[in-house]
Amino acid sequence: MDYGSASPVDPRVLEAMMPYFDKDIGNPSSLHSAGRRAKRELEAARSKVAALVGAPNPKSIIFTSGATESNNLALRGAAMRYKDKGNHIITSSIEHMSVMNTLKDLQRSGFEVTYIPVDKDGLVDAERVKSAITEKTILISIMYANGEVGTVEPVKEIGEIASDKKILFHVDSTAAVGKVPVSVEEEHIDLLTISSNDVYGPRGAGALYVKQGVRLIPFMLGGGQEYGMRSGSENIPGIVGMGKAAEIARNEIAGDGARLIRMRDRLVDTILKTEYTYLTGHRTKRLPNIASFRFSFIEGESIILQLNDMGITASTGSACSSKTLEPSHVLIAMGLRHEEAHGSLLLTLGRYNSEEDVDHVLESVPEVITKLRALSPLYPKK
Repeated sequence: MDYGSASPVDPRVLEAMMPYFDKDIGNPSSLHSAGRRAKRELEAARSKVAALVGAPNPKSIIFTSGATESNNLALRGAAMRYKDKGNHIITSSIEHMSVMNTLKDLQRSGFEVTYIPVDKDGLVDAERVKSAITEKTILISIMYANGEVGTVEPVKEIGEIASDKKILFHVDSTAAVGKVPVSVEEEHIDLLTISSNDVYGPRGAGALYVKQGVRLIPFMLGGGQEYGMRSGSENIPGIVGMGKAAEIARNEIAGDGARLIRMRDRLVDTILKTEYTYLTGHRTKRLPNIASFRFSFIEGESIILQLNDMGITASTGSACSSKTLEPSHVLIAMGLRHEEAHGSLLLTLGRYNSEEDVDHVLESVPEVITKLRALSPLYPKK
């Protein structure tokens, strides 16, 4: 129940990758036949990832080492390329830490960042984004959906605003691509971050969609691979795997989504019957695979450890920010007090979960909550 922190590689993806570890080991920059075969596979994978996000030109896809690098390339690359036009960037208060920390670093370099607040469900108001625009605004960065609470943002509406104002629009779609349909053209997206592992591909691979005509300043310099945007010999096994994962996700997104929604709604409807239990994130505008809760009077870390003993892996928030004891910045931004945010539980479903898994969770969670509350001095005893 923790697909948000790590997803298994689909066996079909692994099968597609295997030849490129020991047999087809050509470098796509080489002119010999092995290099040309690697080049063909590189471009085939590029086309598959482009098709997944509705990009008309495969050359818009730049392969990276993952979502964090893609976010860095999008934000730093755009900020430095267009700094002569302005120094103002707009984002939301619930972005992933790879966005938040990159923007904080840009602030230290003289850029100004406006953080748009969200409502109690984690929704960004597109009109607030519009009202924050100034004549110095060069970039808007809003995630497609939040991976901690599942809320899906009004991306198309914000994209239209950015397009009308001729401002670059970056979207971190790590949690969303492969779960819900994404179209960079229809949603007016200029820069889109994509993660391989979040579509059941290998870790260590990712991509950034860069709309044709958009220019970035690269920060990985070398031999000029990936159209000069990301130098370094391409990770062909990882890229082939990501391409295969994108192809599978595009073909199976409707069936996977419907199945995940059924399981997610069972979790939500049943767990909310436990007293002093609340859903976090929007009830309907949410990703199909995320069920997130908060429980009064107990700590999320205790819930996770108890569930782990019952064979259930879960999370209290983003795995990328779990090294700190501070509560989730997402939940705080949604208006929760620190003590409320500390009692969070995040369940992220995936392709290989079953109804039996859900049954086990629904038997275990109430038992754990009852046990922990019995030990809590804050819980009102009856």
